[in-house]
Amino acid sequence: MHEPDYPITDIHVHIQPWEHLHPGAREVMSHGRPDYDELSAMMHDPGAVLGQMDAAGIDRIGMINYVAPRLMGFTDEVNGWIAGVAKADPRRLLPFGGLDPRDAAVIKDPRGAVDRLVDLGIRGFKVHPPHQELRVNAYRPGATEEALPALEGIYARLQEVGMPMMIHTGTSVFPGARSRYGDPMDCDDVGIDFPELTMILAHCGRPMWAPGAIFVARRFPNAYIDLSSIPPKRLLHYIPALEKLAPRCLWGTDWPGPGAPTMDHNLRQFLDLDLSSAAYKAILHDNAARLFPDRG
Repeated sequence: MHEPDYPITDIHVHIQPWEHLHPGAREVMSHGRPDYDELSAMMHDPGAVLGQMDAAGIDRIGMINYVAPRLMGFTDEVNGWIAGVAKADPRRLLPFGGLDPRDAAVIKDPRGAVDRLVDLGIRGFKVHPPHQELRVNAYRPGATEEALPALEGIYARLQEVGMPMMIHTGTSVFPGARSRYGDPMDCDDVGIDFPELTMILAHCGRPMWAPGAIFVARRFPNAYIDLSSIPPKRLLHYIPALEKLAPRCLWGTDWPGPGAPTMDHNLRQFLDLDLSSAAYKAILHDNAARLFPDRG
């Protein structure tokens, strides 16, 4: 087993206000989790989150949030909420937020909406196409069934301010989720049109679109893959060239999702893979340190 002697970042952890979830989404989230109520309460206790991190040997986490009011119940309130959680330890707790490109205020001033996230202290932007019921390239005229021109202004401003954008790629089992919008090849348009925008393709398009996600990561210098929600024992099946792709991969668990019962469960399995020390260090520390440098 590889033994890291450097701080580890888990870039994909769901610290969210679960009381905002619609009943159907809450049922999926709580299925098979006898500790659901405990976890739901922990979301409001940054000290408990930091304690979980310490117990698991995790230095920093990306706290994933996004705006999906119709399907999930998460509104723009999540941005201020997660920014507040991060204040408990701004170095270790990296808040991700989002915007609804159908919201009237965002349509009116998408760049200003991004600036408000920056002012809150949001470190990363999350787009969840299956849960937001949109395609990530819906800003392109005629490219999708629904035109969402506000996305162009959002992406342009994210590029200008240097905020990385995480994009859910792959399927989702939540009620009403449009899994076909999780095809990572839609990110190809974003990479062409916004070449300086950092894209993080969450979940590497699992389970059926990993080759597309890998193609995008190889094609664009600012595109990365996060390894969350992929069983570590299956990682080399989905990404056979993981050793070579290590400079473009970020460690993530999707905790407390069903495939990650504890913050370090998947990490321990990942450390048993046959990867070089350099690859492990890139995935577990270096890439995240470059994209999300410490701020004190």
